[in-house]
Amino acid sequence: MSDAATCPRCGGRVRPPDIMISSWRCPACGPVAPLHVAGHLGNAVVAAISDRAGGGTHPVPVWCPWPLPAGWLVTGLGWAGDETSGMHATALACSGPAPLHGGPADMLIVAEEPGVGLGNRFAGLPGPDPGSAVVECLRGTAHAKVKAGGRGTPMWSVAGPADRVAYVGEARGLWLYAITWPCDAGYLLSDHFALHDLTEWVPAELVYGAPSPYLRA
Repeated sequence: MSDAATCPRCGGRVRPPDIMISSWRCPACGPVAPLHVAGHLGNAVVAAISDRAGGGTHPVPVWCPWPLPAGWLVTGLGWAGDETSGMHATALACSGPAPLHGGPADMLIVAEEPGVGLGNRFAGLPGPDPGSAVVECLRGTAHAKVKAGGRGTPMWSVAGPADRVAYVGEARGLWLYAITWPCDAGYLLSDHFALHDLTEWVPAELVYGAPSPYLRA
């Protein structure tokens, strides 16, 4: 169902548990929750992964823009965790036309427990959590306000690489990231942007496209 596991923080190879060490580990980052990316997509695959994400002791949402913006497709689904500890993060990729110039654009929506590091990796931020970058932002007005599961959710833009824009907030007690390429695709979040948790139900109308280059980057 998924590609080979990788490190959620750096994308490198990870070593599985063995008789000496009970955790997955990355030679560069240490113990991690391994990242898996679905090898192919369809409603049955998305439903199976979403059921696992929502069925553990500590459920993790699978956030999906819904309704999808005009012309947009779901292009990837990943999760961090294993059979023993459950899921600790999810990442859904979508692609479509940028709202301002109509060229190609991509978005990743990440939900994660503190310390996983998946959202920071895609946002191009150092460390496993947004931490001080968001604390500084909290002193000002939110840069975007989306609805996550029907609830208004403020999000703040955090400084990262020039080829993308990353918004960070909190929903259901977990970090919530929305990262777009190119930067101006972040305009989507200013126009009644709503996120639906696929662990609750998977819309039959979801449409899928070619795999996102960013989720596997």
